[in-house]
Amino acid sequence: MRESAPASPPLAAMGAAGTRRRRLPPSARALRQFLRHRMAVAGAVCLALTVAAAVAAPLVSPYGYAQQDLLATYAPSSPAHWLGTDALGRDLLSRLIYGARVSMSVGLTGAVLVLLIGVPIGLVAGYFGGKFDLLLMRVVDTVYAIPYLLLVVLLQTFFTAFLPTIRGGPLRWVNVLNVRTGGVTAIVVALALVGWLDVARIVRGQTLVVRGREFVLSARGLGASDARIMLMHLLPNVAAAVVVAATLLVPQFVIAEAGLSFLGLGVQPPAPSWGIMIADGVDAIESYPLLVIAPGVALALTLLSLNFVGDGLRDALDPTMRR
Repeated sequence: MRESAPASPPLAAMGAAGTRRRRLPPSARALRQFLRHRMAVAGAVCLALTVAAAVAAPLVSPYGYAQQDLLATYAPSSPAHWLGTDALGRDLLSRLIYGARVSMSVGLTGAVLVLLIGVPIGLVAGYFGGKFDLLLMRVVDTVYAIPYLLLVVLLQTFFTAFLPTIRGGPLRWVNVLNVRTGGVTAIVVALALVGWLDVARIVRGQTLVVRGREFVLSARGLGASDARIMLMHLLPNVAAAVVVAATLLVPQFVIAEAGLSFLGLGVQPPAPSWGIMIADGVDAIESYPLLVIAPGVALALTLLSLNFVGDGLRDALDPTMRR
């Protein structure tokens, strides 16, 4: 009797490789898809370097952000000052590095605060519906009728005038923190009070889609509480949309902070901000264009990197985009 030939090694290897590919966990598949997006990877590297420079600013910056050299005002690029100095003799590179602290802290802290407010409200509104859902949508419609930047400017102006008048109570510590951060706290709160509406609307829409699926109905039939259903079944299924929304909020907040600082409503001098640096350099842009170009390029690169990372995360977390 003729013996059956064993399976060829190439076919067996291909079958094993296919099995390994099919058995990859969702996180590994998402990471592999993200790494295929070259611009997203480049953006992530650029953001990592920016955050590292901001965190280690006292170690990597050649001077303090307020340190002056009155004998070297408007100095050109030199070994002592790689990007030159401003009108007060302050090193431009040092202020650029310290300015990354403000921009990144506003963007990241504001996004975290927005998620802490918007995600629970969106989950509750989408899951229960009813009057709370109707009220949320009317609030969203009302806020959307007001220009975004105008609303942020009004809130920031209110906080700037109101916080210093507080003498006691819990809000006193908000004022203390705002003074110690040079006005960053008021900016973050103003941005969060406007930005959470977008996140709540996104989470609500995703929850409305997911809450009628079989696994949610099964969990409810088995006696799971509403809180458990929202935390264990709904939240993981809307997490992808939340992550993408967060990556888009960060550049939005960075732009808003730069605009407020440019208008004089943002970070208080001498604390540096890319928006303040651009505003300070406008008067001398014809003679010393680097005063505007340097912070403008830093701001543009950071925003592009954040947008590329957001695109990469969207493609990685969206099942329809995977290959």
